[in-house]
Amino acid sequence: MTSMNRRDFLRTATGAGASFLVLRDSRSASGFQANEKLNIAIVGVGERGTYHARTILSGSHSLVAICDADKNRPALKIPPEVSRYQDFRKMLDEMEKRIDAVLVATTDHNHAAVSAAAMKRGKHVYCEKPIAHDVREARALRQIARQQKVATQMGNQGMSSDSFRRTLELIQEGAVGEVREVHAWYVFGGSGPREAPKDSVPVPDYLDWDVWLGPARFRPYHLLWVNSSYGWRDFGTGCLGGGGSHSINLAFKALKLGELWEAGGEGKANIRVEAETSERCIESFPRWEILRFDFPARGPLPPVRMNWYNAPEPELRRMGIWERLEKIAGRSLEWKDGSWTPRSGTLLVGSKGVVHTNAHNSSCALLPEGDFPNSGGPPRKLPHVEGHQEEWFRACKGEGGTLSNFDHAGPAIELLLVGNVATLVGQTLEFDPVACKVVNNAEADALLRPKYREGWSL
Repeated sequence: MTSMNRRDFLRTATGAGASFLVLRDSRSASGFQANEKLNIAIVGVGERGTYHARTILSGSHSLVAICDADKNRPALKIPPEVSRYQDFRKMLDEMEKRIDAVLVATTDHNHAAVSAAAMKRGKHVYCEKPIAHDVREARALRQIARQQKVATQMGNQGMSSDSFRRTLELIQEGAVGEVREVHAWYVFGGSGPREAPKDSVPVPDYLDWDVWLGPARFRPYHLLWVNSSYGWRDFGTGCLGGGGSHSINLAFKALKLGELWEAGGEGKANIRVEAETSERCIESFPRWEILRFDFPARGPLPPVRMNWYNAPEPELRRMGIWERLEKIAGRSLEWKDGSWTPRSGTLLVGSKGVVHTNAHNSSCALLPEGDFPNSGGPPRKLPHVEGHQEEWFRACKGEGGTLSNFDHAGPAIELLLVGNVATLVGQTLEFDPVACKVVNNAEADALLRPKYREGWSL
């Protein structure tokens, strides 16, 4: 593919319904020259944050600050000129004029609070998935990003692959026909019922417990909260947030499901969400879950059902789901090319063919392969990018947009988090994406907006 200049990019970025956000009058981006370095701060330097720190330190931009409630992090040696903080609010107060962009890699429950605080100060934000812990947060982030005109990106790297982008183009060009059925499965499952820790132990001297808790309701410190935050509903979003935020993107983008968040007309855009689970888990997540999301038509596009299955593979086989999905695909569900999570994935079932992806949507195939000999290669309308971070770096400097900006990630994450609510209440829900409201269950509607702890806000 020949290189694409900025004018070409701006003209073609929306050609495949990509929902790129192209910055206009951004306070931070407007003054950048093409070769100028960004000053970047990272909040949360565990596994992912350490990866990002290493990438920035070895690249062409400047890491000016790191922040983590645990001051023993990261394990990576950080140069002495990089400022260190435990409280992101203090970091933003003291370094506001030095920071251009903030990369957020905290636990799920702090994603939105950090991202919102940074964007309100005009900072560009890259936030690891799922960007929000509850639906209200995801809605607020999208609104703040629009108001502030900052560059945003959710950390779902599969969307930057050539395979994702070329397949997105082909689906929207009609290559596989009408898609009325989507299946996404994750070979994982939850812990099942867990009892919250009851005892209290001293807070380690290296941890700021108040900052780690963030907006979550207060409880005494316990190592179980910190070491397995992903599996507690108060702090994590389970596999729907962690895995679904990778797996549904091709379907969400290609089938223009995000248009339902912009549509008018009371009740016309409602999404039906139905859940089956192994058991009801108040504190944690069920051992297995099956969800069905039913979407109405979007203009000329027909109604579509998206099915989500999260369970260990033996459970998926016992329920007959694995065999059914292999029959739809017409081949093994396992990716043999070393793809991430090779036994999890997504199927988009069209009237002319089937799209099979790995869990991260980074590797995609149109099936049967003999019918689609030209389905590979680089994208032809969307830009080829060198990487997910790099796309965001360029957008921060006013050079184009990002494919997983919060205009896309916000609605996609709202959908998944409504699914988490459905696994709690045990009733089929009717979600109005325009009003951001569950219209048939007051309990579920309240769970879209859990209360923040005193002193915390968006």
